[in-house]
Amino acid sequence: MMKQEDIISLREQTNGMNPNELLTFFISRFNGRIALASSMGAEDQILTHLICEIDKSTPIFTLDTGRIFPETYDLIDRTNKRYGIKIKVYFPESSQVENMVNSKGINLFFESIENRKLCCHIRKIKPLKRAFSQLDVWICGLRKEQSVTRTELKMVEWDENNGLIKINPLIHWTEEHMWDFIKQNKIPYNRLHDMGFPSIGCQPCTRAIEKGEDIRAGRWWWENPETKECGLHAR
Repeated sequence: MMKQEDIISLREQTNGMNPNELLTFFISRFNGRIALASSMGAEDQILTHLICEIDKSTPIFTLDTGRIFPETYDLIDRTNKRYGIKIKVYFPESSQVENMVNSKGINLFFESIENRKLCCHIRKIKPLKRAFSQLDVWICGLRKEQSVTRTELKMVEWDENNGLIKINPLIHWTEEHMWDFIKQNKIPYNRLHDMGFPSIGCQPCTRAIEKGEDIRAGRWWWENPETKECGLHAR
């Protein structure tokens, strides 16, 4: 079992590393027990690109909640073809989705934060737990700039909820840096980004944002900024 002093040691060993160096460090030490949990967002597309340059055998997986955009399915296909990989797709348990929808409605998430978190739990958290069952480390595309809920992030963290090491290689990257890197390396990305969607999740819960709005404003836009997490990154 990983201890607090182990996390401190890993932070000391990786202090000052760039994303490529950090990924190389963890992939070499946790080979077979590390994976990228990709939302198919721009950050995770960068991480996919970097991982494929280091070791294409490193697992990459994503979640299909049953409510994602057609453009996201297209991106999964384009990414697999571009890098010669197979992104593994995890789905929610159909019986749990059926029971939830039949008891609370097809668009229950608009009714209350409790309902929205229940939907996220069944469609996202539970499949994620299955994906994590064979892992020691998960690679994540979180950036401090993304949200008020993410300002205290560290590059190497202990995820208490999932019992895993979580690494955030792009933690200090700005939006400008990220898109410059995507364009320079011709990395495939979701076409919705060109339509004003900085953050893309499930179709009913994601909208484009206006100029000047916070980049997370389009996620669960009917809620306060402080509640805009699904539970994947509970702190």
